[in-house]
Amino acid sequence: MVINFKNFLLKYISLIGLLTLCIIIALISPRFLTVSNILNVLTQVSVNAILAIGMSFVILTGGIDLSVGSVLAITGAVLATFAKTGGNILPGVIAAIMLGAAIGLVNGLLVSKGKVQAFIVTLATMTIFRGVTYVYTGGNPISGLGNNISFIGNSSIFGVPLPIFFIIIVLLIAWYALNQTRFGRYIYALGGNEDSARLSGISTNRIKSLVYVISGVTAAIAGIIVTSRIGSASPNAGVGFELDAIAAVVLGGTSLAGGEGKVTGTIIGALIIGVLNNGLNLMGVSPFYQAIVKGLVILLAVLLDKKEK
Repeated sequence: MVINFKNFLLKYISLIGLLTLCIIIALISPRFLTVSNILNVLTQVSVNAILAIGMSFVILTGGIDLSVGSVLAITGAVLATFAKTGGNILPGVIAAIMLGAAIGLVNGLLVSKGKVQAFIVTLATMTIFRGVTYVYTGGNPISGLGNNISFIGNSSIFGVPLPIFFIIIVLLIAWYALNQTRFGRYIYALGGNEDSARLSGISTNRIKSLVYVISGVTAAIAGIIVTSRIGSASPNAGVGFELDAIAAVVLGGTSLAGGEGKVTGTIIGALIIGVLNNGLNLMGVSPFYQAIVKGLVILLAVLLDKKEK
């Protein structure tokens, strides 16, 4: 019985941590549990959650993608260019997603075919595409986008903000891909042992390339939401977002070594970060201290993950 209880705690430690955090914050600040605040938290979490879902695919293979913040910025700028024309926004959305996929493919090919470490590749492309964004925008925000784009990030369905539905849709697709398809099984096999996966006939280069494409697409979706919500595209958009995405994946129980983790855990990790930020804001904690607290929580999660193994 004790062993089963221990296994239960280890299995659901992220969820237990999230619930505990919610209870503590609710006791300190009763405003936390209001419907409007909960919807606000979920809306604020949407961008990081979607980024983190794409990041999960990459980390499950044992890789990393540091370029997602820059991809978010450049795809948002491309969308804003289309939005300024005042016409149909759909071509802009498609162009942004295709650009995100193309950048992801470049990352994937450099990692898989070029045999360069993912950290180095995506660190380089993070810098390159941030620079491209500055050149593209002239270093200034692209604003005056009109109402034909704002509905994506600011409208609601039955009182629920649209970005929350984006989280649900992306999560369901990701869960199905990882748990119900051969592609998902190959991702776990690759992350578990690349040599064994290759010897068993899995095209490891193809899988590596595809997970970076997925990460690029989710970064583009996040860029669309950010641009829509703000009503402009800043060349500084997404700075540091890659760190929050990685933190959400780690807090959700996914191993940075690859081969172990669940996308549902990633959502819990994103919620932990979102709830923590919201709770500290409600309590009037300085942003400087918030960064320290968030860093300590992430470090604690990694230490607990090491103990489990």
